[in-house]
Amino acid sequence: MYFTFLGTSAGTPTKVRNVTALALQHGGARGWYLIDCGEGTQHQLLHTRHSLVQLRAIFITHVHGDHAFGLPGLLASASMSGRTSPLPLIAPAPLRNYVETALSACDSQLGYDVDFIEVGAADFVWSDDYVEVTTAPLSHRVPCVAYAFTEQNLERKLLTDELEADDIEPGPAWGELQRGRDVVLDDGRVLKSDTYAAVTRDPRRIVVGGDNDTPELLHETCSDAHLLIHESTYTQAVSNRVGPAPQHSSAEQVARFAESAGLPNLILTHFSSRYQLTQGGAPQIDEIELEARRFYNGHLELARDFDEYRLHKDLTLSRVAPPEN
Repeated sequence: MYFTFLGTSAGTPTKVRNVTALALQHGGARGWYLIDCGEGTQHQLLHTRHSLVQLRAIFITHVHGDHAFGLPGLLASASMSGRTSPLPLIAPAPLRNYVETALSACDSQLGYDVDFIEVGAADFVWSDDYVEVTTAPLSHRVPCVAYAFTEQNLERKLLTDELEADDIEPGPAWGELQRGRDVVLDDGRVLKSDTYAAVTRDPRRIVVGGDNDTPELLHETCSDAHLLIHESTYTQAVSNRVGPAPQHSSAEQVARFAESAGLPNLILTHFSSRYQLTQGGAPQIDEIELEARRFYNGHLELARDFDEYRLHKDLTLSRVAPPEN
């Protein structure tokens, strides 16, 4: 599983951070998923390897513009790029009218169908051949969800000792069993894939939160997660000055929750535009990191635009080095 941050700023973009969007690549050579689509996301994608033709689905956490304003332009660009296959758009119900109105007002016709799927139900489930996606409700000024992605159809390992013990010769049957298919041999024996091939690792599971002032709402969802990606808009001191109205999380809140939940990996994102990357400005983004590290002992990262991470099969997280020019 690979993750590319396309925008890591909260509310408004900065010179070095666009508003929220995240690309998740998993299964197949180039297929990927988009979580949130702030304004300018299609421009950010031009700096990555991701193609709108190979986009499998879009997931929107809530209706706020810094998470959804980029949808009409991105959908139109996908059509002009030659996309013809239907595109699932999993989003709050009001965004359907927003997208359709914007495209109609701008005389934009899509060369493919957008499959609008309303999110919000507690028992929501969406899946394809590669991932199963569920949701968890969050606490924000508007209805908002987190998405949990769990990989599906894990590779199977052949149990060669069992095959050889039952006098099953190497051949095409072995490949079918490894692919999860039962086989009938020429001698009439029926071979069950579950008997001769097994999944030998846990499915990777990541949780991507939308805006949220109560991380504890994710306790059940994160109970078997290997990575949480969550907003950390402020330090606690700034959050206290701003007050509760924006309904965002501080670094301390998220870090405390991640530690209590036993999460092995945590990536913070969605930082207030007041936090600077360069020395000399105030306040510094390092303040968010320092605060989080006081309360969380796992693998912590602060995302930057175009940062790419990989969650490996052994459930460890690493940052992918950018390609050399």
